[in-house]
Amino acid sequence: MDRVSAFDEPLRKLLGGATAKVMADHLDLHTVGDLLHHYPRRYEERGRLTALTDLPLDEHVTVVAQVADARVMMFNNGRGKRLEVTLTDGHGRLQLVFFGHGVHKPHKELVPGRRAMFAGKVSVFNRKTQLAHPTYQLLDVQDTDEAAEAVDAFAGRLLPIYPACKQLDSWRIAKAVDTVLPSAGEAVDPLPPALRDGRGLTSLPEALLKVHRPQTKADIALARDRLKWDEAFVLQVALARRRYADTQLPAVARRPRPGGLLDAFDAKLPFTLTEGQRKVSAEIFDDLATEHPMHRLLQGEVGSGKTMVALRAMLGVVDAGGQAAMLAPTEVLAQQHHRSITEMMGELAEGGMLGGSEQGTKVVLLTGSMGVAARRQALLDLVTGEAGIVIGTHALIEDKVKFHDLGLVVVDEQHRFGVEQRDALRSKGKQPPHLLVMTATPIPRTVAMTVFGDLETSVLDQLPAGRSPIASHVVPAKDKPHFLSRAWERVREEVENGHQAYVVCPRIGDDADDEPAGGKAADGKAKKKAAAEEDGEKRPPLAVLDIAAQLAAGPLAGLRVEVLHGRMNPEDKDDVMRRFAAGGVDVLVATTVIEVGVNVPNATAMVIMDADRFGVSQLHQLRGRVGRGSAPGLCLLVSEAHEASPARARLSAVASTLDGFELSRIDLEQRREGDVLGQAQSGVRSSLRMLTVIDDEEVIAAAREEAAAVVAADPELAHLPELRTALDALLDKEREQYLDKG
Repeated sequence: MDRVSAFDEPLRKLLGGATAKVMADHLDLHTVGDLLHHYPRRYEERGRLTALTDLPLDEHVTVVAQVADARVMMFNNGRGKRLEVTLTDGHGRLQLVFFGHGVHKPHKELVPGRRAMFAGKVSVFNRKTQLAHPTYQLLDVQDTDEAAEAVDAFAGRLLPIYPACKQLDSWRIAKAVDTVLPSAGEAVDPLPPALRDGRGLTSLPEALLKVHRPQTKADIALARDRLKWDEAFVLQVALARRRYADTQLPAVARRPRPGGLLDAFDAKLPFTLTEGQRKVSAEIFDDLATEHPMHRLLQGEVGSGKTMVALRAMLGVVDAGGQAAMLAPTEVLAQQHHRSITEMMGELAEGGMLGGSEQGTKVVLLTGSMGVAARRQALLDLVTGEAGIVIGTHALIEDKVKFHDLGLVVVDEQHRFGVEQRDALRSKGKQPPHLLVMTATPIPRTVAMTVFGDLETSVLDQLPAGRSPIASHVVPAKDKPHFLSRAWERVREEVENGHQAYVVCPRIGDDADDEPAGGKAADGKAKKKAAAEEDGEKRPPLAVLDIAAQLAAGPLAGLRVEVLHGRMNPEDKDDVMRRFAAGGVDVLVATTVIEVGVNVPNATAMVIMDADRFGVSQLHQLRGRVGRGSAPGLCLLVSEAHEASPARARLSAVASTLDGFELSRIDLEQRREGDVLGQAQSGVRSSLRMLTVIDDEEVIAAAREEAAAVVAADPELAHLPELRTALDALLDKEREQYLDKG
């Protein structure tokens, strides 16, 4: 067997079909290499018990504990049986509960004084933390073959606890790892020997052995240091190669001409740019003046004036004889940008039209749902160069779209677009156009280095003058229903004071898969619901159509309540948005289509239903839609989440600060890195497993430097075949071709 194929061996060959299927379906592990890189989350010492006092709610946990008490309870007039077991770690207690036929075996085995590993999902019942129907592995009995085997499997004092799932416990994963561990000796080492020796890192085979079966805590530290470096370095090499390829591309330098469109626009601005806007604009114009393509990430807080900076860059390119395209993630946002840009430009947006300015240009909108005639005209304006600026959705990427001379691509809300999409638009220039990527989701420096490592970064962190503060509060709808009633009163008060409000829900409602009430379907639904409740699942998220109807008939009766969501046809969406912007709608009940870019200064209140169903940065984005005028904003986060749950902690964090960078840090600490480095953002298939972007800033920064040096000396990695192999594993094939093409 050659060195690569040992790691590529499918798990089903070694572990059997059933186990391999669970690993593939629930843990995304398919090969020997995948399993060897599925590292323990933490380690328990055999003689030690786990702290039971602060287990995370709603999460699948594995604990080592001792049985303090076990008793069988009867209910339902003696027809039902329940076994309640109390575990202790000497400080806290944890309740286990088993029902029905599942009572017999644990009743025999879980006697007071016995130690075991238990795995299950943490829930709360009668104010007590509990695991319902956990699986367990006895640790302190030698009288059965299975128990002896269990103890032998964890030779040494440290028990690895693996990220597990309901279908596969940590100790079964440990058993599977034992089966494939001999292959660790055949690991291909991606680090150049000079780097490995210079930093005193252990070899990869040894690191894999030590991370899975450590004898001491020093083994764990040694293994982690090495594995973090692998992840950081290979990823940074991929990004460094992309940056290098970009510097090899030719581009047309775009310098705005004096007395042109940009100067005319600046002269009619009714306000002065903030210092931050001026500084970032200078960085952008410096890049545009060079003969290789700009690749810049512009991050700015919600409402920090990114659109103004991007518009000035686009006008500068038009001045220099090129065209600029802005790519927006939704039709609502594309229309909004088109509206606000043409308003800001006034007669300068009417080039070639009656009453338009001589220096002006044409600003066109291109979306997938436009009428045939309007679309044909927009395409014609682009190919002839009549239109200097185009704003559009994914429709811009289609083959039919041709430009006269595309000079700048602006991508709004980068996290909604993959690398491939922005490259498809860039390929429409005669030579590669300059690229400006914008995001209102603040990104910690380490994430910027990892996710957007192929881009230079500019940050806008000042808000323009005249912005109002936003007060945010959590509304615990379940514990304190009167708080929710008060929330609707507050919305009514805002409307009575001449303002408007948003109500945001996670779902549209009226889904095609919603079964009709009554009959067998309803009966099946009721059974499903009961099963879901027993399984600890939540109700479905609240829906726009249901909430809008309830509000219009109840607490907000008499107000003009309208809905906005992604399934509406584009004319209706645009019509609702226009009427809301013009003050013809009091309350807009919407999905997250309003999350980015929607600008209605008169909207002062926002109520987010089921707020715990949204991520931290998404809540921060949504909240940024209010307080955009001179009146203060109010954001109410409605949730039924339990007070001690991670979801409520998240909401409290959002309510406590308006600083997006602080929130992005909290968000990162609470989520797994895989979410941050998702495929859509970086094109990278495997997420980070050992490296934590938030804590390992030094490793990432050092790896970035080393990677840049390696790529500068050997861009094709001709002398580092092992590193090439690791890159192939990290990057999917399409993406690898892209890197090769540059």
